[in-house]
Amino acid sequence: MPITVSIVEDNDQLRGTLARVISRAEGFRCVSQYPSAEAALESIPQERPNVVLMDINLPGMNGVECVRRLKERVEGIQIVMLTVYEDTENIFNALAAGASGYLLKRTTSAELLAALREVVRGGSPMTTHIARKVVQSFQKTGPSSQPTENLSEREQQVLDCLSQGFLYKEIADKLGISYETVHTYIRRIYEKLQVRTRTEAVAKFLRR
Repeated sequence: MPITVSIVEDNDQLRGTLARVISRAEGFRCVSQYPSAEAALESIPQERPNVVLMDINLPGMNGVECVRRLKERVEGIQIVMLTVYEDTENIFNALAAGASGYLLKRTTSAELLAALREVVRGGSPMTTHIARKVVQSFQKTGPSSQPTENLSEREQQVLDCLSQGFLYKEIADKLGISYETVHTYIRRIYEKLQVRTRTEAVAKFLRR
């Protein structure tokens, strides 16, 4: 079954380009496009795509609020931000609202498609620069609020790979371990940080 994608983007040219890239890629299908959050909220709950690509700066309701409302209405929906904004506040707000990934619009078509595959497999894709910023925020937090000292050497290695923007499969290849083992280490990291998902972990890292 193809990965179904909806796009929420107010720039007509970019929205059309994204739709063509997705529709022409093997294993994908663009099921809908929307120029506003309001239009997306009206139809996406019925369409139930696998992934929504969401801009932040939209006319009327912004993309972050749209994420929050979609997560309330559509159980299990995956939303990836695709935006020009790379400041800490927007990253935190989007992830705290329920976004599973955060990409910048300068992301290449190949990287975008890889990220869509990753989020469907349970990952949280981020542009390398964004991932680095997230982990740096995590590393700067004191031991009293973030128990990083409890992470093993291998867990720290996995975390470092995440900070460089590696996908789970790439982490497995780099560290010489299986894809399933990568998931095991990440689950342990979540347990030690007392979070359930990477999104919650990122929000915790940035809430300082």
